[in-house]
Amino acid sequence: MPKASVKRLIECKKKDLIDLVLDIEKYPEFVPFCFGAKIYENKNEGDLTKIIADLTIGKGPFKDTYKSDVVFDRKKDSIFVKNIEGPLNHLSNNWIFVDKDNGITEVTFDIDFEIKNKFLNSLMIVSFQFGLEKIADAFQNRAEQLFSSSKK
Repeated sequence: MPKASVKRLIECKKKDLIDLVLDIEKYPEFVPFCFGAKIYENKNEGDLTKIIADLTIGKGPFKDTYKSDVVFDRKKDSIFVKNIEGPLNHLSNNWIFVDKDNGITEVTFDIDFEIKNKFLNSLMIVSFQFGLEKIADAFQNRAEQLFSSSKK
């Protein structure tokens, strides 16, 4: 199973970055390999926000949609995502947001997944870290475009 982790220091408020990650329906506007997004459910339960959403992802002729369970924990400033259905045997990713000095937020993104199609899974393993870096770049660039003037 491909696993990877990316850590970035981003010059934005933690709350703005969390809001950006939770704004799933905007992903097709800036996330590479993302062609569609739809939120089915978005509810607050105490310190948790629970979202059920679809993402359509792909590259070249390969596109597929998977449904995810997304949980934002306000106490831990973390977002945990796991797949519910779709082309993945397994998906879990975790976003962790930590305030640093001077309006900087440290963002850690861990991901672990396996595609049901063994051939596609073997292709993904080869280019996985590169793709993850491109996605992290997209989130960082989007955050800096939208929020760089909203420092603490």
